[in-house]
Amino acid sequence: QVDLVESGGGLVQAGGSLTISCVVSERIFSTYNLAWFRQRPGERRALVADIGKFGDSPFYEDTVKGRFTISRDNAKHTLILQMNSLEPEDTAMYYCAASRTFRSPSPSMYTDWGQGTQVTVSS
Repeated sequence: QVDLVESGGGLVQAGGSLTISCVVSERIFSTYNLAWFRQRPGERRALVADIGKFGDSPFYEDTVKGRFTISRDNAKHTLILQMNSLEPEDTAMYYCAASRTFRSPSPSMYTDWGQGTQVTVSS
């Protein structure tokens, strides 16, 4: 069973916007904290944003504050990342992740992962 499935990645010009989504299984969506990570080639996976299981207290990594918005669509069991004012440095594979207990910048604290969706920002 695949519990997290991302979609919406693609190629966008610098300054543009893109929304990526992650459909989450019912067993996870209502009881897990959710997060978006990204991984650039040759780098470690890094936290972009996370949100509590009740949609509370979203957290953003400094370089995306004011540009990205994380949200949960409860009706569709979907985690969403709205990305505005995209920069070439945002180019990465984006992953959604779930943790029953933790909200953490460490990928090891997350037990469930999607397969990733590629976001490429051209200059």
